[in-house]
Amino acid sequence: MARRKRPGSGSALSLSFLDVMSCGLGAVTLLFLIMKHNAEAHVQREVTPDFTASEVRLLEEEIREGLENLARTRNTISDIDRQLVEAEGLARRIEEERRETAALIEQVTREVNDAELEALKSQIRQLEAQKQELEAQAKTGEDVRRIQGEGRQQYLTGLKLSGSRHLILVDASASMLDDTIVNVLRFRNMRDEVKRNAEKWRRTLRMVEWLVARLPPESRYQVYAFNTDTRAVLDGTQGQWLEVRDAAKLRNLMDRLKTVVPEGGTNLEKAFASAGVLKPAPDNIYLITDGLPTMGSGGGRGTTVSAKQRLKIFAEATRALPSGVAVNVILTPLEGDPDAASAYWRLAQRTRGSFMSPARDWP
Repeated sequence: MARRKRPGSGSALSLSFLDVMSCGLGAVTLLFLIMKHNAEAHVQREVTPDFTASEVRLLEEEIREGLENLARTRNTISDIDRQLVEAEGLARRIEEERRETAALIEQVTREVNDAELEALKSQIRQLEAQKQELEAQAKTGEDVRRIQGEGRQQYLTGLKLSGSRHLILVDASASMLDDTIVNVLRFRNMRDEVKRNAEKWRRTLRMVEWLVARLPPESRYQVYAFNTDTRAVLDGTQGQWLEVRDAAKLRNLMDRLKTVVPEGGTNLEKAFASAGVLKPAPDNIYLITDGLPTMGSGGGRGTTVSAKQRLKIFAEATRALPSGVAVNVILTPLEGDPDAASAYWRLAQRTRGSFMSPARDWP
């Protein structure tokens, strides 16, 4: 038996399909409208009055900065132009001064004749020669004091003038008046003026002058005269070191030494002891004498002193020497004292000094 169709079953199916399609189309349309509305809202939000005002303010700020930079640039250009004008003016003044100086030189050159020009050149050459001489003397220390004379001043080439402190001991006893005992006795009874002009004593003064003239300029010195006692030649300088560069004080010392009168005996022990009082101790002692001492710490030994006694007094005197000091001996021999040369030579060797007996025409 055939199955019967339900009434309206086919139309119901067709209506459901159409409903579904209609709903889908409506959903797509609604979605499209929503997306378009969002885009228009976004565009409208971007182009707003606030956005346009910000852009204007930014442009105005850039324009203001540009104007400020332009003003600074113009000021800089103005400063450069002003400096350029000043430089040009200064250049013109320098050029004018140069021309004036050249004209003055040309005028002076025309006024100076050949003789005057040659005289000026000669004077310049003399000054250059003096300058070279002074520079050479400054290196050798011979510019401290000059000495005159025709003697052979280089006899004492072996004398040691090194070190920074130099003590010169000058024998000022009566025996320094002459090389012979007879003449010494004669001079002893003469006036002081005659004693000071004795040839042997004047030679002794030249020796002192020669020594101080060759001391290193940067060193210090002291000069003592000794007979029965020891004293600084320059008053008020006992126990002090003097500067070699002080030329005025050196001249005063030499003038004062010329007033010393040789007299009395010879106490070498006091002379050596005075070296120990100087602080710091001397590096070198320069002893100018003519023989062995005649007096010791105990005073005189009567009217006459034997050669043996003088050697003993000499040995006692050397014990007063400060240690480490070189003793350089310049001996002007006195007759009747044959042991003096060997005794002083041994002293110089022991202290690493020097010993010499110069010729009569020195210095």
